[in-house]
Amino acid sequence: MDIRSSLDGLKSLLGVTPPAPSAPQAKGNAATGGSGLGSDLATFSSAGSEASLAAAEPGVRTDMVSSIQAALANGSYNVPASAVASKVVDSMLGGNQ
Repeated sequence: MDIRSSLDGLKSLLGVTPPAPSAPQAKGNAATGGSGLGSDLATFSSAGSEASLAAAEPGVRTDMVSSIQAALANGSYNVPASAVASKVVDSMLGGNQ
């Protein structure tokens, strides 16, 4: 099963419109002589800063975080497909707001 086509079909069924793709950026620029040096662009979402702020709050179970990180690293972390599907549908329907 192709996940991409299934998600696109679900989005169209639910009436969710995907964002327009951004225009590709040129590799080089005139300031660097087209070499590509200095022309890289990185953008960050606020998720990283939100995660670091949340980790600093009291009540974060660092032992649980460490055990999940270890399970992810060794490949033994398992999430039921039904839980993932439920969260995807909830997110698409705007239930996480």
